[in-house]
Amino acid sequence: MARNNTLKLKFDSARKYAPAPESRSAAKIKDQYELFINGKFEKPLGKKYFDTINPATEEKLSRIAEANEADVDKAVKAARSAFGVWSKMVPKERGKYIFRIARMVQERARELAIVETLDGGKPIRESRDFDIPVVGNHFFYYAGWADKLEYAFPNRNVQPLGVAGQIIPWNFPLLMAAWKIAPALATGNTVVLKPAETTPLTALLLAEIIQEADLPPGVVNIITGAGATGAAIVNHPDINKIAFTGSTDVGKIIQRAIAGTGKKATLELGGKAANIIFDDAPIDQAVEGVINGIFFNQGHVCCAGSRLYVQESVYKEVVRKLKDRLETLIVGDPMDKNTDIGAINSKQQLDQINKYLKIGVKEGAEMYQSSVDLPKKGFFCRPTIFTNVAQSNRISQEEIFGPVLTIQTFRTDDEVIEKANNTPYGLSAGVWTDKGSKIFNMTIKLRAGVVWANTFNQFDPTSPFGGYKESGYGREGGLHGLGAYVTLSNVV
Repeated sequence: MARNNTLKLKFDSARKYAPAPESRSAAKIKDQYELFINGKFEKPLGKKYFDTINPATEEKLSRIAEANEADVDKAVKAARSAFGVWSKMVPKERGKYIFRIARMVQERARELAIVETLDGGKPIRESRDFDIPVVGNHFFYYAGWADKLEYAFPNRNVQPLGVAGQIIPWNFPLLMAAWKIAPALATGNTVVLKPAETTPLTALLLAEIIQEADLPPGVVNIITGAGATGAAIVNHPDINKIAFTGSTDVGKIIQRAIAGTGKKATLELGGKAANIIFDDAPIDQAVEGVINGIFFNQGHVCCAGSRLYVQESVYKEVVRKLKDRLETLIVGDPMDKNTDIGAINSKQQLDQINKYLKIGVKEGAEMYQSSVDLPKKGFFCRPTIFTNVAQSNRISQEEIFGPVLTIQTFRTDDEVIEKANNTPYGLSAGVWTDKGSKIFNMTIKLRAGVVWANTFNQFDPTSPFGGYKESGYGREGGLHGLGAYVTLSNVV
C-alpha cells in the first residue's frame, strides 16, 4: 500500500549497485517486553515468553510476553473500568490525547521505521516513507473528529460501543494498529489490542508512546501472544466489538465464535485483486503501477494487484516491459535504502509462497523469475511472473500473499469483467485506460470495495477501506471508520 508518486521504484539498470544501509542506532529494542495493561507493563501471569526474529537475518530481536486467558481477562477488565472515564470525558479532551499520540509518533518516526523494518522485513524506504507517516495521519485525522461526532452523524444520538477487541496482522503492524485504535478512541471506546506474534515490536513501542502521552490507564491495553491469545479476546464475554484484519479462514472462525453474542465486528480479510490494462492505457505508467501493486511490501498486501488482465493487442509489449522491469528490482537487505523487495515475513510464509510456485508450474503456467542473487541467510523470494495462466488455476484463484503475479489476456470489456469478478474475494481492483467513460463503466461493474483508476495502492485516512464477499465486511477509514465504533439512534 503506497502512494505511486512516493514509492515509484526508480532505478538505472546501468549503474553499479552501492549498498546504503540505514543505521540501527536509532532503534531502541529491549531484550524483553511485557504486557501493557492498565497503563503499565506487567509480566504475563503464565510466565511464558516467545522470541521475535529479524526475517532478513534470522537473528533474535527480543523476548516477548505471551498472554494467557487470565491476562486477557485482566486487560478487558482494565478497559471496562476505563470506559466509564473515557466515554464521559469531554470529547475535545479526548481529541487532545489522540493528537498528542500523533505528534509523538512523528517525533519517533525514524526509530519506529527502523524497528518496523527489522521486525517485519519490509524495505526501510517503505517503512520510512509510507507506513509511519500514514500512522501519524490516521491519529491526526481522528483526533479532529473526536469533538465533531454530531456533524458526522447529524440528527443521531451517538454512543460508543464499549470495549473493542482488536487483532492485527503482520504485514503493516503499526499502521493496522493506528487504523483500529484511532477511531475507537475518538468515539469514546476503550481497547484491547493484540499484534501478530511475528511483528509485535512497533505495537509495544506504541504502548510506550501511549504511556508517555498520559492516556488514562486502561484506555488502551496491548497484549501479545499467538492464536490462543486472539481467541481469548474474541470469546471474552465483556468485549463489545471485534475488529480483525487477517486471513479469510480466521475471519470465518471469528464469525462463528461471535454468532448470537451481540458483538459487533468488522473483518478485513483476504484478497485477489484484478489489475486491468486496456490497449489505450499509458503502458509505461501502467507497468509501474503493476510493479507497485504486486511487489510493494513483498506482496504481503491484502489488496495487492496479484491478477493482471491485459488486452490482447498490448499483451506482448506489457509482458516484455514487466520482465525487463523485474531485472531492475533489488532484492536484499531491508535496511538498505536501495532495496525494493525485502525479506518474506517468516519461514512459514516463504514455504507457503514456494508451495504455490510449484503448484503454478505443475498446473502448466510458465514461470519467469528475475535473475537476482538472493542473500544466503534470511527468508527471501525472487519477484515472479506467471503467464499462460488459466482462470481456474489455483494460482489465479487463491491468495498467495507474496511477490507473485499471474497474467491473463482479454478481448472485450464484458470478458474482463466476468474474469475479474470470478473470485471468492472482493477487496480491490485497478483499471488502466485513457478513456474516462471506460473507467466509470468498469468501476460500477467490478465487485470490489476499492477500485483505483490509472494508479494503485493510493490510501488516505479520509477514505473508507474494506471489501465484499470473502474479503470481509465493514469499513475502516473516513466517516465509515467512525461508524464502526458507535451505536446510532434517530433523534426526531
